[in-house]
Amino acid sequence: MKMPYRRLGHSGLQVSALSFGSWVTFGTQVDTGLARECLGTAFDAGVNFFDNAEAYAGGESERIMGQAIAELGWDRQSYVVSTKVFWGLRDEVNMRNTLNRKYLFQAIDGSLERFGLDFVDLLYCHRPDRKTPIEETVWAMSDIISSGKALYWGTSEWTGAEIRAAWDIADRHHLHKPVVEQPQYNLFERQKVEQDYLRLYDDIGLGLTTWSPLASGLLTGKYLDGIPEGSRAALPGYEWLKGMLTDPTKNAIVRDLAAIAARLGVTTGQLAIAWCVSNRHVSSVILGASNVDQVRENLGALDALEQLTPEVREEIELLFLR
Repeated sequence: MKMPYRRLGHSGLQVSALSFGSWVTFGTQVDTGLARECLGTAFDAGVNFFDNAEAYAGGESERIMGQAIAELGWDRQSYVVSTKVFWGLRDEVNMRNTLNRKYLFQAIDGSLERFGLDFVDLLYCHRPDRKTPIEETVWAMSDIISSGKALYWGTSEWTGAEIRAAWDIADRHHLHKPVVEQPQYNLFERQKVEQDYLRLYDDIGLGLTTWSPLASGLLTGKYLDGIPEGSRAALPGYEWLKGMLTDPTKNAIVRDLAAIAARLGVTTGQLAIAWCVSNRHVSSVILGASNVDQVRENLGALDALEQLTPEVREEIELLFLR
């Protein structure tokens, strides 16, 4: 199946239904050379959206992605790149865990310098800042868009009420509105996308670029027999994942999902990704990979998408309702 492209909510920007993100891997598992191979493989398959964040590997992820893209020689008009800001890189007042105006203006300059770019296409507020007035954040983000340093802005892991408040402020003052939210979304994590944001899709035209379609690897089935060496849960700093990945109840469900996938002739991970893509409100599902083979396997979710008949979807739903 050819890569489909979807509008980012009600905006005119089109992004590939499957995109490539650098969380965890770039700067920890992947150097510039391997990043170049992974990005190139994704791009050749029709991926045009590449996701990043200031906080990933302390800024090194942006630097690696920027260098890899430069070495690949892509025309700037051929790809969409994003970054996210909130946590900051400097342990100073006004530079950590904030969305105040001072931080935002300095954060975007730092990201662009690391990327080696004049602008990013999407700029996300990586988490809500409940100590800074939303109005201050909206004005700052709108001014960044007006400056040309970013083309669109959005949020990540905000509540529906916070997104609506930001949109209403922008609408009232004729500012650039948030057009996209980046939440976690997978078969085990559905509340925000399917309930909290439900009114926002039609009311304000909210688009979604979702992350963790495989629930940190749980939905691949590779944790059915414990933590494999070299897996994400075995990495230093990711010990917090072990409890979720080895949960016996969740793994029992994954085992049954694997049986459905085997019957359809796809991998468990491909079926889980395809399920996310099948949600009409999702503009793009962000994939992660630490090697080229993983990129290719994850992109195979497009073939699994064709197998997701109403009957198969109902069968999957019943697994996760028990």
